[in-house]
Amino acid sequence: MKSVTLTASAIALIAASGTAALARDNIQVAGSSTVLPYASIVAEAFGENFDFPTPVVESGGSSSGLKRFCEGVGESSIDVANASRKIKDKEIATCAENGVKDIMEVRIGYDGIVFASQKDGPDFSAFEPADLYNALGAKVMKDGKLVDNSYGKWNEFNANLPDADIMAFIPGTKHGTREVFEEKVLEAGCEATGALEAYKAEGMDDKAASQACMKVRTDGKAVDIDGDYTETLARIASNPNGVGVFGLAFYENNTDKLKVATMSGIAPSTATIADGSYPVSRPLYFYVKKAHIGEIPGLKEYAEFFVSDDMAGSDGPLAQYGLVSDPELAQTQDAVANETTMQ
Repeated sequence: MKSVTLTASAIALIAASGTAALARDNIQVAGSSTVLPYASIVAEAFGENFDFPTPVVESGGSSSGLKRFCEGVGESSIDVANASRKIKDKEIATCAENGVKDIMEVRIGYDGIVFASQKDGPDFSAFEPADLYNALGAKVMKDGKLVDNSYGKWNEFNANLPDADIMAFIPGTKHGTREVFEEKVLEAGCEATGALEAYKAEGMDDKAASQACMKVRTDGKAVDIDGDYTETLARIASNPNGVGVFGLAFYENNTDKLKVATMSGIAPSTATIADGSYPVSRPLYFYVKKAHIGEIPGLKEYAEFFVSDDMAGSDGPLAQYGLVSDPELAQTQDAVANETTMQ
């Protein structure tokens, strides 16, 4: 992990820990593998520069982290859940059933989902959502009919793509990245190819047709990755034809091993994500149990530090790693300072 030099204004964020009745004195964080490197940078800097123990940050995926977050209130439950998607209504309901009723939603910035392959592998340089759907969808359009996907090579449905076997490594279902991939790539590609309308023509309503569009083939061409991006990188390293789904920041920190494709003609970058032109981007969050503030030493200070200009600002270490700074960061800082909860 790179070292972080803090300014005086960053160090000034520290406050006295107060009196903590709980036995646990370190902040516990779990969740999104996309948010993991950012949270790790913040946790390391927090522990080095503030008078609190270094927070314990674990991965496991957005859904897994939010599940642990919603298990209850108290020292046996985590304090913060990282997520690469918004918390769902059903998760909020589960939280409430278990006594987690005051939740602070904190948006840290933005990231993009990119499609990358071996640096010296086939020329995967330009994709459309339709390409990813034709490669990975459970059913595709052929000769005007919706049929089980039997495509074996990328150039079978797009002559501009390589004559290479289809092999894609996609986030497992517990990852928030998977949901963004399904909605912004598979569903968009399903509509573009006419498969969405074909599903509806079979009698499905809008919701059922959308869900059908998000199903992936199960013949080994699409491989779920339940671990983090390092596992996807390892799979691509041993599969020359492999295409993987990554967060932009992870790709930018591994350009010596990977090359990235455009999506709908737009190259992924902090600039194209910031201006909204790159089509596969998403906000990143963490969620805080307000009931733990004042009980777990340093929890509010950690949240404030995370979204401070010194960390999450456009010139901070998170931006240097690849986070696209939130243009509404000041509002987020005010919300954290005021301990504003979700309505």
